[in-house]
Amino acid sequence: MGFTLEPGVLTTCLAETVIRNVAARSYVCRKGDPAEYWIGVLEGLVKVASVSPEGKPISFIGVSAGGWFGEGALLKNELRLYDAVALRPSVVAYMPRNTFMLLLDASIAFNRFLVTELNERLGQFVAMVEHDRLLKPEARLAAELAALFNPVLYPGNRTSLPISQQELAHLVGLSRGRVNTALKRLHDAGLVRVTYARSREPPPFLVSDKGDRGCSFSCAGS
Repeated sequence: MGFTLEPGVLTTCLAETVIRNVAARSYVCRKGDPAEYWIGVLEGLVKVASVSPEGKPISFIGVSAGGWFGEGALLKNELRLYDAVALRPSVVAYMPRNTFMLLLDASIAFNRFLVTELNERLGQFVAMVEHDRLLKPEARLAAELAALFNPVLYPGNRTSLPISQQELAHLVGLSRGRVNTALKRLHDAGLVRVTYARSREPPPFLVSDKGDRGCSFSCAGS
């Protein structure tokens, strides 16, 4: 987190926050569940999504290492309005609601951090609606990649992001084939640098169980 806590408050947070290993394609939280935790992704990649009553899926955001989510439901004390699913094996932190509220009451620095977090998230969702309605697939993919490098929401990402084409397809709502085509165009335009990795025993975030090649994206010019 991008703020400093008093030693006593920090000790309480560390003692009460639960760390869990979440397998790929497993739920981090489910739609309709009570909002009992503030959720942080320490390692891995989590997709926040929902499904309409007609069965149409929609992806909201991807949360990578260093990102936290779920504060809105905690503040409003309401049920979760979305599912969160690990796209790869992930390490997830669950901070209990009482601990979260303690931070709100005890730490000005945390309140400032949370206001910044909510402001960034609002901007992300406004941009997402605009991109979904106005942009072509290449631009939508570029916007999603840029969002994953947001230094406020996802401080764990700097200049590169190991991610598979299938994971990107899940996040952007495109087929894997269209993601592949869009990546080639962005790469040829010099907007991203794409490298591929194959090995017999690759890290889980580089190659999926279907043999999908992983892409390590770097900011152009880095």
